Amino acid sequence: MNKKYPSKIIALHFASGVSRQPMMCNLARKFDLTFNILKARITPKEEGHMIIELTGPEEDFQKGLSYLQENGVSIQEVAQNIARDENLCMHCGICLSLCLTGALSLNPKTRLIEFNPEKCTACGRCTKICPVKAMQVQIDTNGE
Repeated sequence: MNKKYPSKIIALHFASGVSRQPMMCNLARKFDLTFNILKARITPKEEGHMIIELTGPEEDFQKGLSYLQENGVSIQEVAQNIARDENLCMHCGICLSLCLTGALSLNPKTRLIEFNPEKCTACGRCTKICPVKAMQVQIDTNGE
């Protein structure tokens, strides 16, 4: 894909037998979607549970979700937010240039990086660049 598209995080639940199908490969191949597996497990009964970050054009995204549902995969929206572990943060400032919303800013008096979760859109850019992993994605699947 040449353009930048927003990502969405979803939880997928695969019934027994469905977990052996190449669903993720087909999302990429048939619907031009990219995915990042954030969490995955298969139970002893071969039921699958996966949380993925899915990226692509909205129309293809909807077609991909329909494909999954038609093939026995249940889909659940995932609430996501970003949190900072104050004990890990070194206040190096690497995250500042990637934060487009201003949720991360430099306090000119203390020279420390401040995090305002109210401004955060949970894009996840800061979590990918933080050298000590002080910025972390917190995922809530309603008790999952």
